[in-house]
Order: sequence, then C-alpha cells, then structure tokens
Amino acid sequence: MNQTNPFAIAQQQFDEAAEILGLDDGMRQFLRMPQREFRFTLPVKMDDGKVHVFQGYRVQYNSARGPTKGGLRWHPDETIDTVRALAAWMTWKTAVVNIPLGGGKGGVTCNPKEMSEGEKERLARAYMGAAARILGVTKDVPAPDVYTTPQIMAWMMDEYEKITLESHPGVITGKPIPLGGSQGRTDATARGGIITVRETAKRLGIDIQGATMAVNGFGNAGQYAALLGEELLGLKLVAASDSRGGIYNASGFSAREVVDYKLSNGSLSGYPGADAVTNEELLELDVQVLFPSALEGVITKDNAANIKARIICELANGPTTPEADLILQDHNVFVIPDFLANAGGVTVSYFEQVQNTYNFYWELEDIHRRLDAKMTQAFADVYGEFQSRGNVHMRQAAYLVSIARVAEACRLRGWV
Repeated sequence: MNQTNPFAIAQQQFDEAAEILGLDDGMRQFLRMPQREFRFTLPVKMDDGKVHVFQGYRVQYNSARGPTKGGLRWHPDETIDTVRALAAWMTWKTAVVNIPLGGGKGGVTCNPKEMSEGEKERLARAYMGAAARILGVTKDVPAPDVYTTPQIMAWMMDEYEKITLESHPGVITGKPIPLGGSQGRTDATARGGIITVRETAKRLGIDIQGATMAVNGFGNAGQYAALLGEELLGLKLVAASDSRGGIYNASGFSAREVVDYKLSNGSLSGYPGADAVTNEELLELDVQVLFPSALEGVITKDNAANIKARIICELANGPTTPEADLILQDHNVFVIPDFLANAGGVTVSYFEQVQNTYNFYWELEDIHRRLDAKMTQAFADVYGEFQSRGNVHMRQAAYLVSIARVAEACRLRGWV
C-alpha cells in the first residue's frame, strides 16, 4: 500500500477547490474535517478459542445534505486516516450525483482472507453491536466495500434488528436480494463508470467501439468493468491484474472467460495464452481506456508520465495522487475522477434505501434507466464546469460542483 496519507491528499484536493470557489475561512475549516468520528475496540472469539481484539472505525464526514452513507472496508492496512479520506470522498460523491445523502465510511483492521466464515460473522455482529446507536436510515447507512460482502451486510442487518427489535432493512445496503437488497447493485459501480466512459468518448470524439482497455484490480468492480465494457461499449480487454499479478495479450481476451477463470481459480495467474504482466507494468500499457480498480495511490508522480491511456476511469477510490493529476493533465490524459466514475454504487445503494423505506421494489430495467440518467447528468454537470473554467482538470471540476452543493446546504442550515 502506498504510504502517502490518503486524508492529506483528500484535504489538499479540497483546499485547491475551495480556493477556486473562494469559500470563506469558516466554511473551509468546517468542510475539510469530519463532523463526527468513532473508534471501536472489538473483541472476537476466534475458532481456536482465543479472543482477538480488532480495531474498528466509522466516520460521518458531513450530513448537511442528508443521512451519511458509505461503505465498510475490512483490510489489514485500514487506518482512521484512510476512513477519513474515503468519508470525505463519499460526501463529494453523493453531492456530485445530486442524491440527498451525506458522506460516511467505516473500516475494520483485519485480514478477512485469513478468517473463517464463523469468525467473519462474529466480527460483523461485534461491529454492529458497537456501532448500532450511531447507525440507521435517518442517521448513517453502511454498505459493502473492500473485502466485505452481501453476506456480511446480512449479518450486520440481522444484528441491528435484534438490538432494535424492529425490521430495519434500510440500515444497510448491498444486502442479498431476499433480505431487501436491490437488483442492479452488484454491477452498479462498474456500470456507472462505463456510462461515464461512454459520455467521455462522445465529448472527445473518440470511436470507442473496438478500443482497448486494461483493468488494474480484478475484484467485483474490475470484473464488471471488463464485462460491461465489452458488452455495452465494444471495448476489447487486453490486460487485467489482481494482487498476485496480471495477464496481457495484445490480441485481446474474452472478458467472460477471464472473469470465469478468476472466479474458479482465485487469481489470474496461469491464464492460458497470456503473457505475465505486473500491476505496475499494466498501468503503463498503450491502451485507450485504463480502469484503476484496486486500492489508492497507484498512479503517482513517479509513473504518471509513463501512462499512455487516453482515458482513465477511476473505479478505485483515490488511485491518483495530486502530483500525478497535474502530470496527466499535461500529457492530455483525460481522467474521470473516482468520486464521479465510481458513484454508480452509492447511487444504486440510495435506490435500495428508497425501496426499503417504501417497501416497494423496482424492476432491473428501472434501476438501469435511473442509474443511467443520474450518471449522465452528473457527468454533464462536471464536464460543463470543466469546460467553463478552462484552467482546471476534471477532478477539480468535480470538486467544484460537489463542494458548492455541500457548502450551500451548510449555509441554508445556518451551520456556517
């Protein structure tokens, strides 16, 4: 993991946008820090009978536009600063797609790859037991993120309902469909990103049919980026990588065959008919669309000048450092920033909250249509800001749109 402090990056990005917007000092100080943050000490009995104490976090960054919303990550490198940064980005993300939510994020420092299903369930219930009083559909709603799953969300929802003695499916999104999950949630992050690539290609005059793509990080978002990129845009997958390495073939792969191989083998290594490629090498391949879909901080000042992609669609959170942004801008690489590119996930999570609240569920076609409308409008808003300013890159334009919306809500409430 890159050792650059992700929250320092989030604050630097905010400061640049706040300067352009001309926000007063009080508003700047208020919006560059979380409103509330919580730490939990979580003792969990492991399968060997010993108790392991995990550290958990929840940050509610800003609730001016509505209840906070954001994923729950289980990762061995999880820190409070990572959670703070992601909660900030969630605040800007919900604002940029103009849904009535604030931003939050949660995490547990653990390695779920080394845990049994029973240990994961006990950890999920321990987290909810500690956090239940600060969560709820009118307060703060978690969702799946890195290494958490619909099953983990189901255990957490069940624990919340045991504590409250009421049915509250909307306390968690990303649930299994039989427990109130929404259709279309599984591929929503990637689908939203593909929509923004489509809109980018229109604006740049690029014929995207048959264009090459590389996917860095082949988890849920990366897999669906490959599948939907091929299905909806006619993109050709030439490279993909996961934590164990990657594969490359200039002639292209069947996205479905690569995904099936990953799901059955657990990694991409050994895929037939492919050359091995490292994660670092994949980022610098000569492709038209690059999807960074793993963790933060992979595109830096050290490798940005070597990026050859025409479009970068950031499905991961924070994959590009501020220094790298400027280099990419100089090299005419069009970056669709993370909190716009990957906002499809929180948008369909919002749809799930709405469906839970009304106890009325939409058809898959309705989800796709509503998501497309939201993402298309969000891209248009950001691209319009990008064009009108003339001297900003797309990430700054996205910040300008979202921060202005959050600041307006804070002013109308009389907070600042």
